[in-house]
Amino acid sequence: METLRLYDFLPSGNGYKIRLLLKQIGMPFERIEINILKGESRTSEFLNKNLNGKIPVLEIGEGKYLAESNAILMYLSEGTEFLPYDHYLKAQVLQWLFFEQYSHEPFIATSRYWISILGKAEEYKQALKEKHQRGYAALEVMENHLTGKNFFVGERYTVADIALFAYTHVADEGGFDLSRFKAIGAWLERIKAQPRFIGIKEG
Repeated sequence: METLRLYDFLPSGNGYKIRLLLKQIGMPFERIEINILKGESRTSEFLNKNLNGKIPVLEIGEGKYLAESNAILMYLSEGTEFLPYDHYLKAQVLQWLFFEQYSHEPFIATSRYWISILGKAEEYKQALKEKHQRGYAALEVMENHLTGKNFFVGERYTVADIALFAYTHVADEGGFDLSRFKAIGAWLERIKAQPRFIGIKEG
């Protein structure tokens, strides 16, 4: 099998999802840093890998590239303990992956990007109010679902947890206060206790 290559930007939660799963399934890979702040994802070379000009991108073979972090999670987790075999449970995983990209990431991740990566909290002050309102709504959904549960699907750790953990555990960097979300707080600690866990700053 060819060595997997992950085109990534280290601060990215979307890239972190893939690194975390790869480490936890014990699959070797080469990480290639793409600095999106310097326009490195907009070069013609990179656009040949992903026309959308975004990271992460996983190179799985000669001329074979996968984009979209949650699609990559599904590809890598197929046939592993991180994705249920049961069709209904697998559909529930997909449900949370879609939730993460549509109702969670656009608000929590974008707030973090503006505040902690670009350092432009004041410039985006008005837009951040809406981002925070909708981000807190997503956190409420998660809190309600996790109350009385250990994980998101089937009481086991899956890629649904990985996808939602990535930006939730650094939500404070986007101005979110997680202290009132007790079920989320306990869930975050369970994720950190998983075998072969790595932090977001670890390549």
